[in-house]
Amino acid sequence: MLELIKGKLIVSCQALENEPLHGPEIMRKMAKAAKEGGAVAIRANGINDIIAIKEETNLPIIGLVKRDYPGCDVYITPTIKEINELIKSGCEIIAMDATNRCHADNVSLKSKVDLIHEAGLLAMADISTYEEAIFAEQIGFDMISTTLSGYTPYSRQLVGPDIELVRDLVRDLNIPVIAEGRISTVEEIIEIKKYNPHAIVIGSAITRPQAITKRFVDAYLNQE
Repeated sequence: MLELIKGKLIVSCQALENEPLHGPEIMRKMAKAAKEGGAVAIRANGINDIIAIKEETNLPIIGLVKRDYPGCDVYITPTIKEINELIKSGCEIIAMDATNRCHADNVSLKSKVDLIHEAGLLAMADISTYEEAIFAEQIGFDMISTTLSGYTPYSRQLVGPDIELVRDLVRDLNIPVIAEGRISTVEEIIEIKKYNPHAIVIGSAITRPQAITKRFVDAYLNQE
């Protein structure tokens, strides 16, 4: 699995309930389009989307479940409940928030990683800082994603991707580093690739037309 995605592009096909493209039938077609464009794997949110995308594309899937719990900011596969759902979904990799924040079930990250491994699946740590990535490797995660850099109050707040974090993690970790988070241009991909991440994930820049449209509208209206 890790060799399959090495040096390749992964596309995140996600749409939340309040977004126009929400629903497994739309996401399965979005994933099919991504496959036709050359994506070798899909990152997907929710059991129904994962099942539909697997049926449509037969690509490897990084699965997650976004769910809010009162009093906690963590919402990417936040508890054991979501992990058990994902184990049954057919995804090959389970992504979860591995940041240094409140987890609703108070179960250790290591226990969650062990559960994923017992099911024969790989565990991806979504992190926001260098220190979180180091800890994630120590407790047994199979790979690191930089997707949450800038989305925790204590991580670097950047407009674009955290290329410096990708560079440092590739240099210092012994497990694959997946570059992800606010990558929106070909130039950014070229710059990130210089530091040899295991793979790159693109999301909103490909699969959220409302966000893509807004970028063009903002650029157009701001021209004097």
